[in-house]
Amino acid sequence: MNEIRQILLKNPVIVAPMAGVTDKAFRLICQSFGAGLTFTEMINDLALLHGNPKTRQMINLEGETMPVAVQIFGSSPDKMAEAARIVEEAGASMVDINMGCPAPKIVKNGEGSALMLKPELAEKIVAEVKKAVKVPVSVKIRKGFAENTVNAVHFAQRMEAAGASMITIHGRTREQYYAGKADWEIIRRVKEAVEIPVAGNGDVDSPQKAREMLETTGVDFIMVGRAVMGNPWIIKQIVVYLERGEILPEPSFQEKADIALRHFEYLLSFKDEYIAVREMRKHGGWYLKGVPGAAKLREILNKAKTPEEIREVILTIS
Repeated sequence: MNEIRQILLKNPVIVAPMAGVTDKAFRLICQSFGAGLTFTEMINDLALLHGNPKTRQMINLEGETMPVAVQIFGSSPDKMAEAARIVEEAGASMVDINMGCPAPKIVKNGEGSALMLKPELAEKIVAEVKKAVKVPVSVKIRKGFAENTVNAVHFAQRMEAAGASMITIHGRTREQYYAGKADWEIIRRVKEAVEIPVAGNGDVDSPQKAREMLETTGVDFIMVGRAVMGNPWIIKQIVVYLERGEILPEPSFQEKADIALRHFEYLLSFKDEYIAVREMRKHGGWYLKGVPGAAKLREILNKAKTPEEIREVILTIS
């Protein structure tokens, strides 16, 4: 049963929260490919509390296929609780607390993965957020901050005791960022140490790897991150492989063009044209992976200044 407290997921495939990636346009694409759960980008608690218009736009979930989790980050239990209330009012299915982000500016403020060095404070944050909302509260953590401070198992137990309804563990330390191999053994140990559902994250880039993670670690959910960028087809491929053992074919160039264009139209409808064009340069570059002449097309794409120029490059994919 794919369930997180009262939330029922149609399958165990979750798309990871990724800063600068998992905005509304990206989520709608992932939802159309059957993701069991999608996440917003991580959202600053203080920006939410101050009513920052751009931040408020980040929690616009209108027209999306539920469930959608909103991820927040901060280091004050009271302010995180207040931010969680705003997120719940916006219609979030779940509030996710980021305790895994490795970015220096986040860590410097004692947020993200820095909280793994302060389990007492992390516990207070989860407890206050849990008290503030009726929806489930989840926590995203890493293996540890560094190799000499690996504490995911004990940390996860403390988050569960504080009221978390799900733990997501990325099998790398903060020091590793996204380099090296993810440690699935620590994911397995976390799963065995808690009663609540666990999502495993790290190195799942194919349907076979997804099944291997499920079988090796016993996790309830597979969280897929970077492998989805420019490749939402992997969501459906994983779902079908887990359900039927069938490997779906890779998308045709025409399919890539169609989805990339749809993605761009979403961006244009939710964001200022100037921003949408610049964001599509990045996403378009990912969609171009494996396309003949991709390097040259990326070069042209990165110089595009108008929607017409973006569409022109995308149409050459087909």
